[in-house]
Amino acid sequence: MTPEEVGRYAESLPGVKRKGTESRPAWYVRDRLVVRLDDPRTLVIRVPLNKREALLERHPESFGVPPRMEAHHKVEAYLDHARRAAVREAIDLAWEMQRRDPPGG
Repeated sequence: MTPEEVGRYAESLPGVKRKGTESRPAWYVRDRLVVRLDDPRTLVIRVPLNKREALLERHPESFGVPPRMEAHHKVEAYLDHARRAAVREAIDLAWEMQRRDPPGG
């Protein structure tokens, strides 16, 4: 999957807008991060902690969690190895999590 394909897919989701810079674009819904290109071959995707482990088990070639992200709702997706369907699944999880109203909101 290419960064351009990631952008097209993210922007196809309702309410998602591109922000960031030319070299590090990011896609947000309601000003909440969904996915960001960290470098030309690595994405950072917000993923609910309660669904992250299952995602990693289903797609070990696509995702990883470096030590700096262990406590956060994030995974890295490795575009050189990631399956398109796996990246889309993670982006969908992020979009679902980030588009929800906050408690009491």
